[in-house]
Amino acid sequence: MLRVVSWNINGIRSPLQGTVYEEPSNCAAMAMGRILDKLDADIVCLQETKVTRDVLTEPLAIIEGYNSYFSFSRNRSGYSGVATFCKDSATPMAAEEGLSGLLATHNGDVGCYGNMDEFTQEELRALDSEGRALLTQHKIRTWEGKQKTLTLINVYCPHADAGKPERLTFKMRFYRLLQIRAEALLAAGSHVIILGDLNTAHCPIDHWDAVNLECFEEDPGRKWMDGLLSNLGCQAGSHVRPFIDSYRCFQPKQEGAFTCWSAVSGARHLNYGSRLDYVLGDRTLVIDTFQDSFLLPEVMGSDHCPVGAVLSVSSVPAKQCPPLCTRFLPEFAGTQLKILRFLVHHKQDPVFKQSVLRLSKQTQVKMHQNKARVRSTRLRPNQTGSSRGQKSLTSYFQPSSNRPQASPNLELPSMGALMTPKTPEEEVMAKVVEGQVGASEAKDEKEVQTSFWKSLLGGPLPMPLCGGHREPCVMRTVKKPGPNLGRHFYMCARPRGPPTDPSSRCNFFLWSRPS
Repeated sequence: MLRVVSWNINGIRSPLQGTVYEEPSNCAAMAMGRILDKLDADIVCLQETKVTRDVLTEPLAIIEGYNSYFSFSRNRSGYSGVATFCKDSATPMAAEEGLSGLLATHNGDVGCYGNMDEFTQEELRALDSEGRALLTQHKIRTWEGKQKTLTLINVYCPHADAGKPERLTFKMRFYRLLQIRAEALLAAGSHVIILGDLNTAHCPIDHWDAVNLECFEEDPGRKWMDGLLSNLGCQAGSHVRPFIDSYRCFQPKQEGAFTCWSAVSGARHLNYGSRLDYVLGDRTLVIDTFQDSFLLPEVMGSDHCPVGAVLSVSSVPAKQCPPLCTRFLPEFAGTQLKILRFLVHHKQDPVFKQSVLRLSKQTQVKMHQNKARVRSTRLRPNQTGSSRGQKSLTSYFQPSSNRPQASPNLELPSMGALMTPKTPEEEVMAKVVEGQVGASEAKDEKEVQTSFWKSLLGGPLPMPLCGGHREPCVMRTVKKPGPNLGRHFYMCARPRGPPTDPSSRCNFFLWSRPS
């Protein structure tokens, strides 16, 4: 059996705290190993890793018993990115980053790119620059003993922001490029699995609030999925689509089968989400080898949950890992890097070099002139006695001539002679009284200061009660660009859920008054 799992991990370093919170922070390798062991899969595909090569650490990249492959965002740090971890028993024979082939090194690549003439080179480079696709190609053996080729396409498809129409165009072009590559691999004789976060809920059953969304089925992403996917009821013919949604193949009418929930609103508590993560297999592969397709909503650590499938095939591991494997990266390969590797040799123009030397000489001459000018303005030693010279330090401690001085023959009585001696009991009582007076004065002063600051800083006002449950609200801040950006408001503190569920958040809303 071959078990594959996909998970949008929402930052490869963030789920470690939820999965292995008892581990110390320096045990990243153990933490990542525990995640892989918990998923219990031969091939694990992760999306939204949010790491670039410069911050990827060896404990996260190299796990004992696995070989890993990463695709990084070229434009932004801490953004996007996918990774595939394969058990050594499922080592791929080829691996490649991106869909267009522009990132291929022509050594251990997957190949089979199809006709991409409708894209410009600049567009292809932009589509692959965000680290959203990673291909691994494996040899598998069926139960009949036949060896076949299986290509896994690990994808993190773009999100279409309503306020940025150019991102919708980017998303649809990415979909188109993904379909061209997948169909080219199928035409070359390889089985294909597309798995990952497609960022589209295909059918109304895959979304918690599809009935209230305008033009749900008219969404461009859903129309693209309609053209890509078929169901088992389709007969062979011209309208049969190349891929099948494996989960709906086994659970065609399962409601509430969601894989993504809003973390801000706490919607996961009431399963108020959507299904954005899929395992899509080519039609022949799903019918002949898929034994199960599942969701793992009990696995925490991200706003998504893992999805996966089980195939009735066995993996035939390659003798060695493809060059894209992270263990071959210079920083992880056990070879010492020279400092010259991080420096860029700069050839200076002779004319430029002479001008720099001339400028430095002029600067030195000016510095010497300034020092000579400062020396000439200083006072000479023979001028210190003049009225304009600097005074001696002892002159400030001489007695003033205009104050009356006491006669040296006048004797003052001592303090001891003027005071009557006290008994030991009286001295003890005096010390006690003095201590009580000092404590009382300190207490009074502290109370005065406390009352002053309380009058000045009244403290936060009590939270208003929501209208639906009469419970304290929570304060939120508007982050959407517009006239209300940065304003605070109150809303129900309960998690988001179906409107018909009385335990879910009510629709209470109140603007906060500016302080």
